[in-house]
Parts: sequence; C-alpha cells; structure tokens
Amino acid sequence: MIEDGLPAAPVHHGGRPHEMHRSGPPLSDDELAALVTRVRASAVKTTSASLDALPDGIESISLAAWAADFPTDIAVLRRSPWEARADSVMYRQVLDDLARQRGWDVHLYDPKTVEAEAARIVGSDVLAAPRKSLGPPWTKDHRVALAATIVVG
Repeated sequence: MIEDGLPAAPVHHGGRPHEMHRSGPPLSDDELAALVTRVRASAVKTTSASLDALPDGIESISLAAWAADFPTDIAVLRRSPWEARADSVMYRQVLDDLARQRGWDVHLYDPKTVEAEAARIVGSDVLAAPRKSLGPPWTKDHRVALAATIVVG
C-alpha cells in the first residue's frame, strides 16, 4: 500500500523504544509525525491507484473496526498499546476514506465476534467448508473475511 523506500509500520518501527523494532535511534515526536504523514500520503496515492484499477461494480468494502476514539497524537500513539495498532488503523482509515470518496459503503466489523455472528446466520459448517474442500492456505484471516462478507451481506 506504499511506495518503495518507506517503512510499512512507521509508528511501530520508527517510534518504538525497543531496539529490535527499529533500525536506528528512536525518532522524535516531530520526526515521527513527519514520517507518518509521508507514509499516509504514499498509502493514499498507491491505494487510490489500485482501487481505480478495480473493475466497475464494486459497491462496498468491509474493514475491521477500530475504536472511535483511537488517538491521533503522536506522543500517545508511540506508547503501548497504541503503537502496536497505530499503523494498521492508519491503513484502514485510508481505505475507509478512499472507499467513501468513491461512493462505496464501508462496513466495519469486530474481528473478535464476526465469525460467531456469521455462524449464527449460515451455520458454522459454512465457515469450515472452504478449508475442507479447498485445503490450505485457508486460514483464520480467510474465515474472518468470509464471515465479514456474510454478516454485512
């Protein structure tokens, strides 16, 4: 979702104090904010181009929900538990904004409960059937995506 040369997880890798997650000294709040701004702009550019290349007829997307009060302040985002979530929330927010700009409906789901909701609608066998018939790599991520499709359908 971003151009070459930019970190995919700027907050987690650039702002995190733990050496194992960064390649140099931790960035200051201002440096990290500037990096996040560059990565977000790149994500908007590349994701917009990718969405524009999709065939006509798309009406909606489903995204894992994030907290309505998710922090935006860099000093807060670089602290746990936010730093582990900040980058994925940024990408989902970009997708949300771009989808709405295209007139698509955006459905947010709770990844912790969506499988159970889908199973109530269609039965649990439906979520297990693709792995049985298709085999690997049908994973939990695939089941959650299918469940989200069922729940918002």
